[in-house]
Amino acid sequence: MKLITHLYSCTSTITRKDGFRILGVIETSYLYDDIDVETIADGCHLPPDLLKLIYKIKTDEHMCLVTDAIRHGGMSDIENATCENGNMPYKIEDGVAKLIDGSAFAGSIATTDVLVRTCTKRAGFALESAVKMITEVPARIMKLDTKGSLKVGYDADIVIFDDDINVIKTIVSGNVI
Repeated sequence: MKLITHLYSCTSTITRKDGFRILGVIETSYLYDDIDVETIADGCHLPPDLLKLIYKIKTDEHMCLVTDAIRHGGMSDIENATCENGNMPYKIEDGVAKLIDGSAFAGSIATTDVLVRTCTKRAGFALESAVKMITEVPARIMKLDTKGSLKVGYDADIVIFDDDINVIKTIVSGNVI
């Protein structure tokens, strides 16, 4: 096991069997230093204090930021939407997709800038760490040898943002998009 997908989102925690406690996926991810964890760092799926806990244990070496955005990513306040297959109606409110009755999240609408902004502005991470967790760490996990860093021989994919993490310019393969 090398990667935990969406830590705290549908991942098991401590349970009991015959009275004895058994570690779940969450605790196991903390127990082994070399396990990477994906975090939906939108401030909704994982609040800033929980992001701080994960970061304290996993550091920016093994914590990966993922949007897990559904097709309505980046949108807000939609009353009645459905998944691609027409099942599971949901609404967008409070920065997240929720089931119509509000009982659970239906998905993320976060964009990458939201993750970096949440980690830096709300959880207090250094900008360099947040950027590393959204670039270098996922590139390493996916074995993308020419992505994740600004180095000679790497793809010239760059996002430029302002002090409030608002995207100003996007460059892909050296071309401004």
